[in-house]
Amino acid sequence: MANARTVLVTNDDGIDSLFLRALLEAHLQAGFEAIVAAPLQEQSWISRALTRRGEVAVHPQNGWPCKAWALDGTPTDCVNIALGHLLEKKPDAVISGINLGYNANLPFVLGSGTVAGALEGAFWGLPAAAYSLQLPIEQFEQIRASKGVVSGLAAESLKHAAAHAAELTAQVIEQESGRPMHAPRVHNFNFPRVTLPDTPVEDTHMGRLRQDTYFEKTPQGTFRFKFPYSPPCDGREDTDEHCLNMRARISHTLIDYGKL
Repeated sequence: MANARTVLVTNDDGIDSLFLRALLEAHLQAGFEAIVAAPLQEQSWISRALTRRGEVAVHPQNGWPCKAWALDGTPTDCVNIALGHLLEKKPDAVISGINLGYNANLPFVLGSGTVAGALEGAFWGLPAAAYSLQLPIEQFEQIRASKGVVSGLAAESLKHAAAHAAELTAQVIEQESGRPMHAPRVHNFNFPRVTLPDTPVEDTHMGRLRQDTYFEKTPQGTFRFKFPYSPPCDGREDTDEHCLNMRARISHTLIDYGKL
């Protein structure tokens, strides 16, 4: 496949996430070549953090259908080190995901390691896309603890979401190739809880939900993270969250950092 397009694949859920595997396999089946550089451990909610102090070790992975490395750093570390040191040439795109759970609404997007991994690719002048799959709230912690083991309808949705992602990556590459480096953009896609082969894609804007606490107080007087499972929506119908929850469509939000 001398003319195959190459994608660098990362995530924030860790190298052992089965959702990462699903994204990779769908792209390989679609004719892409791929390289994986993903965190050794889960790095959710870390945004665009870089390892400023300490060292990042790179661990080559065996048993993968492509070159793969696990790095004990952040998603941004992974992409930066891969592009600067591990790859022989730049890929055609950097893709990130599939994230366990959605990355919709401005506060969540800004905190997302998945989106940040794609953003690092955009800063290198590359087409970039982030993919996330909405999960049933009552099953989220179980799926997270199992590194993405799903069954039944959730497994079917993951399979279809990964297939959609491969098609969307091709579109992003065609649309973004040749754009100037000073205008980085990330295509942020969120797949609804039930994703089918014919689920349509809808262009959306990021919701601007009211910020609430992410922490709960413990009996010891400390605070621990607790995801706000029912965040208030801002009411607009053109947002990513409204698209997912009210119309069960794939939301596509173009995050254009060149306009900031």
